[in-house]
Amino acid sequence: MHLTAFPKSYKKIFWTGISNKVIISCQNVAEVTLSSFCVFSLISGCGTFTFLSSAVAAISGLLMGYELGLISGALLQMSSILALSCKEQEIIVSSLLFGALFASLIGGFLIDRFGRRLAIIIASSLLVLGSLILLPYESYGIFIVGRIAIGISISLSSIATCVYIAEIAPQHRRGLLVSLNELMIVIGILFAYISNYAFARVSHGWKYMFGLVIPLGALQAIAMYFLPPSPRFLVMKNNDEAARKVLERLRETSDATKELTVIKSSLKDEHQYSFLDLFRSRNNMRARMLVGLTLVFFVQTTGQPNILFYASTVLKSVGFQSNEAASLASTGVGVVKVVSTVPATVFVDQVGSKTFLCIGSSVMAVSLVTMGLVNRNIYVNFTNVCRSQSPEDFFLQRPGNLTGVTNGSLKDLFASMASPERLSFDAQRSPDVARMGELNRTALAGGKSTTGSHVESGEVPVVLKWLSLASLLVYVAAFSIGLGPMSWLVLSEIFPGGIRGRAMALTSSMNWGINLLISLTFLTVTELIGLSWVCFIYTIMSLASLAFVIVFIPETKGCSLEQISMELAKQKETTLVFFWKNQILSRLELCTCSSEWPSKHFVGAERLALKGWWFPAPL
Repeated sequence: MHLTAFPKSYKKIFWTGISNKVIISCQNVAEVTLSSFCVFSLISGCGTFTFLSSAVAAISGLLMGYELGLISGALLQMSSILALSCKEQEIIVSSLLFGALFASLIGGFLIDRFGRRLAIIIASSLLVLGSLILLPYESYGIFIVGRIAIGISISLSSIATCVYIAEIAPQHRRGLLVSLNELMIVIGILFAYISNYAFARVSHGWKYMFGLVIPLGALQAIAMYFLPPSPRFLVMKNNDEAARKVLERLRETSDATKELTVIKSSLKDEHQYSFLDLFRSRNNMRARMLVGLTLVFFVQTTGQPNILFYASTVLKSVGFQSNEAASLASTGVGVVKVVSTVPATVFVDQVGSKTFLCIGSSVMAVSLVTMGLVNRNIYVNFTNVCRSQSPEDFFLQRPGNLTGVTNGSLKDLFASMASPERLSFDAQRSPDVARMGELNRTALAGGKSTTGSHVESGEVPVVLKWLSLASLLVYVAAFSIGLGPMSWLVLSEIFPGGIRGRAMALTSSMNWGINLLISLTFLTVTELIGLSWVCFIYTIMSLASLAFVIVFIPETKGCSLEQISMELAKQKETTLVFFWKNQILSRLELCTCSSEWPSKHFVGAERLALKGWWFPAPL
């Protein structure tokens, strides 16, 4: 069977998401003057307007990161006010993911039909609305509704933002600009952890936490209205003249005819794609889809989402006893994520995404093993950790209220209360207060103390406590240079433009779906098998992700989206192409005739510019 030649180049990878978590890149960064008084030296090749447009769109990443990290600290206060069980806390965390999953199912169709820019505007507006719902009420049901709305918002924006930035960025700076979105996500997570710490001792501080994003969301919606649509989207809608004008403005040139011709050529047949083509052999789409879905599977099953959502709870379990201590330690997680993401963002176009993916997965495995071994010596009852922040604790922690009382005195005090209205810290919320009072009476009637049920910091050796935190921080850093930003960079580049939105939506759906599953069961599973075994499971998944990256993920730095799509489409049904970094390898062609194997398959070698690549033919 004849083997077609496989061209040299193939470079770059991008992230979108739901996810979570999504990630965008641009390689030519020039000196950008933001005002007559302030000049920032950026990477050459990316015009001022292109950079500013990408930065405004990347605010979606900031909002997404903030909402993902915020629940870690807000949950400590909410569990006190609403007397939440472990399962109820899991449901509150997962409500955002449920909304994100729903949006990911329809988001691709929306951005392909109505445009990337309009989708971002709608998402920002919905986030403002969802946050406003949370402020005036203290109800378990209303809280879930608001978080679902926010989940829809961040999922839709994650898909639209990554595609928008990838399509307005110049080819040689796409990696940097796309990764800007991931950088904004981790900055948002850091801000969330700082907010958690700042309002940890403030009465109803969670309202301030959720309210901080409202002005920023409104500002992004307004700013996006004045930015241009994606030129690729305009070409898809047969508006070539408008696309040419947008390109000229983005590239700061008077003639964008050449780039417009390339875009039109690449989209000429792509508008014929249907959603089902993602699962067919046409243009090797099925193989691309399998690679994308497997990659987001590893993003979630290596455990990072649970670290975001339950960071404070996990840290309390290993010895950081108070809300303030746990929130402050969580802030360290945010700082590490930001510091680690910066080099990945800056050097992705030089080093390549595959290298970062391999390094990240390797270090994650080592740190998770360490964390698991450390926690073998720390027994944690997560059910008790969940209940440690009871209404009694919240009441006693407020200035001027009772302190230093014994378990017996607490039992007498709360069991003797005739009605829940006597709980001064929440008297106005009669339905929820009644529920808390009933929970208190049930627990206290059984002789249980809620104040002493969690692991005390004195019970955990100092060395183990800090070693556990150090391992956690290394794990977070490894994810932030590897699977975090690079996965979505890969996804944004391996699908053709005409179906990219729907492909990203599908991978985003799987991303949010798995996230929902593991977040909804994290506390329960950890209670059953222990935190150390959870870490060991994540270790196995990290090693599996490393093997997958080495074998299946391409290195595409330096190639345009059009080149990437064309080269992937050339893969044949019966061909497996093996690539290894800077090596001369033979090309293998599968054949049913075993007698022809020796002469048929080793057809000569060629030096390939693609590094470390093995792409399977459709199954």
